[in-house]
Amino acid sequence: QVQLVESGGGLVQAGGSLRLSCAASGGSFSNYGMAWFRQAPGKEREFVAAINWRGDSTNYADSVKGRFTISKDNAKNTMSLQMNSLKPEDTAVYYCAAGRAGFARTQVWDYNYWGQGTQVTVSV
Repeated sequence: QVQLVESGGGLVQAGGSLRLSCAASGGSFSNYGMAWFRQAPGKEREFVAAINWRGDSTNYADSVKGRFTISKDNAKNTMSLQMNSLKPEDTAVYYCAAGRAGFARTQVWDYNYWGQGTQVTVSV
């Protein structure tokens, strides 16, 4: 059973930066596609960014392109999301997800394992 633990969330002013991390254990991390999703109050969970098993293919939601960067370190079983130029509309709980298929997919149902989430709040 794969376990995912997010860290790095917090409160930041608009225009600031945060770096989220996801630590994985209990599975074949190097074979998994990984992603970040987020969910704001009253809204559905939405795709943010994804990376394939090897770390050489990525996908981003249009709303974060050019501001967020996803990366994966198979040697350390970790994944990160560098978030720059944050906006109040980025406020949400951010979830780490792992998919056995290994691709950088964008749908919730493509992922088999989920973390508990970390809160990101961006103030005006």
